[in-house]
Amino acid sequence: MIGFIRLADSLSSWFGKAFAWLIILMSVGVGLQVLLRYVFNSPTSWSLDVSYIMYGSIFMVAGAYTLSRNGHVRGDFLYRLWPIRVQATVDLILYLVFFFPAVLALIFAGWKYAARAWRYTETSVFSPAGVPVFQFKSVIVLAGILLFIQGLAQVLRCIICLRDGYWLQPEEDVLETEDQLLAEAAESRIKDRDQEQT
Repeated sequence: MIGFIRLADSLSSWFGKAFAWLIILMSVGVGLQVLLRYVFNSPTSWSLDVSYIMYGSIFMVAGAYTLSRNGHVRGDFLYRLWPIRVQATVDLILYLVFFFPAVLALIFAGWKYAARAWRYTETSVFSPAGVPVFQFKSVIVLAGILLFIQGLAQVLRCIICLRDGYWLQPEEDVLETEDQLLAEAAESRIKDRDQEQT
């Protein structure tokens, strides 16, 4: 069980981080569009569509990564007060009743949607440049599959929690800047105190 959880976490992490690089491409594209529009008075007809495609891809694929890090929004003002096994029971029921039916619907509907878009080599109807969007529709299926795999890992986490009484945490891979600064400040205070004592 733990091996599958770690595999799912690393798969979600790899895809999440790989697609996160699109932020740089998107920023460069938007910066280029601003430069062309306001400096050279020659805006492009494709920039807006491409930024939407990249942002949408990042947003969809990041769902599984966010789920693996327990980062989705939840009404935890009550949840956090419950005993751990009650949390695991509620999570398990919600995954089985709501999460998996919704994700399976996303995968199957996304598959039809993407297959139709590939058949017609669909282009954006909102762009005079006719930016192709059929490949973007495939990201819907990818996001659904990644969410399904990560959902299985989360169900296994619930089972482990029910059995052993603790939540199996994901491996640390990213440290929030705020947490890093607090840790550095604490280390600095400890060093200063040690120097004063010697």
